[in-house]
Amino acid sequence: MKTTNHMWLQRLSILNFKNYEEASLEFSPTVNAFSGNNGAGKTNLLDAIHYLSLCKSYFNPIDTQQIRQNADFFMVQGVFNLMGKDETIACSLKKHQKKQFKRNKKEYQRLADHIGLFPLVMISPYDVSIVMDGSEERRKFMDNAISQTDRHYLDELIQYNKCLTNRNALLRQIASSSKYDPQLLEVYDEQLVNSGTVIYQKRRDFMKEFTEIFNRHYSFLSAETEQVSLVYDSPLHQDSLVNLLQKNIEKDRILERTTMGIHKDELVFSIHGMPLKKFGSQGQQKSFLIALKLAQYTYLKQIKGFEPLLLLDDIFDKLDEHRTRKLMRKVSDHDFGQIFITDTSAERVQSIFDEIGEQVAIFEVNSGNVKRLS
Repeated sequence: MKTTNHMWLQRLSILNFKNYEEASLEFSPTVNAFSGNNGAGKTNLLDAIHYLSLCKSYFNPIDTQQIRQNADFFMVQGVFNLMGKDETIACSLKKHQKKQFKRNKKEYQRLADHIGLFPLVMISPYDVSIVMDGSEERRKFMDNAISQTDRHYLDELIQYNKCLTNRNALLRQIASSSKYDPQLLEVYDEQLVNSGTVIYQKRRDFMKEFTEIFNRHYSFLSAETEQVSLVYDSPLHQDSLVNLLQKNIEKDRILERTTMGIHKDELVFSIHGMPLKKFGSQGQQKSFLIALKLAQYTYLKQIKGFEPLLLLDDIFDKLDEHRTRKLMRKVSDHDFGQIFITDTSAERVQSIFDEIGEQVAIFEVNSGNVKRLS
């Protein structure tokens, strides 16, 4: 693996973040592993890194719940090396105040402007929700991948969701007051169509490219004999959003919500032509998820021209040995940049990387305290 990454995280310091009162770490530009018992706080370190890249927790959308018990603020700060230049990113939150996000001491006016500057992909056991839960999780996956490479996408998405909320409120109001104002509805329809059509086109273009990359990763990770497919499905494949909204206005009024639009898009996962959720074994589902995330990584790298950070949470426990070794071999070749791993066993991490001849910096985590072993 090359150490001249165009982007890597050199240092991380945290205060009152989750179970940490204070911690300060210096990283290797290649592989870094956090080892320790379950509940020691390994994953919290990955989440702190996630904050620096994407302005939020990977696991919990409520910022105030990241503040350590009995404290009234948290702070996460990191120094990245980006194209040979140091960049200091800091995120802090005081109770009852707005979250502050700064790059080189200058506060962002909009968090959306930060997304994608320091791209990151996280693979975690928590990802099983992408397969098992509702379509919202799968749309979120698409949105995360696209918004790290296209800053206008996030703006359109925010706009669309705002407008969708307004239109749904109007439909409820019409139902309760029996006053139907077609003109006001038309205004919302027009806004929905503007943003929705852009989002649809961007998702469609993204999925064309992404599906090919995904197929490559899946066949590498699993036996070539497994036939999986990933298909983007949208009501807009059939008709324009303008027409869909007009055709469904009666239905929308009865149900008091907008029944057509890109908020109904779906990613269909299947194995041997059957739904992955019902017919895929746990190993197959995990391989599918890891292939999805590695494909996201490859896609980001292609667009950005440098390697994103790769965070692997508790991955060895969840894969059989054959797939683990294959995965580690893959991520240790020159296609990947800086990697962060959590595992309960420092010995296991060491032996895997000894075997593939790769250096690893191991940090021992013990109830909110971290020290570097090697």
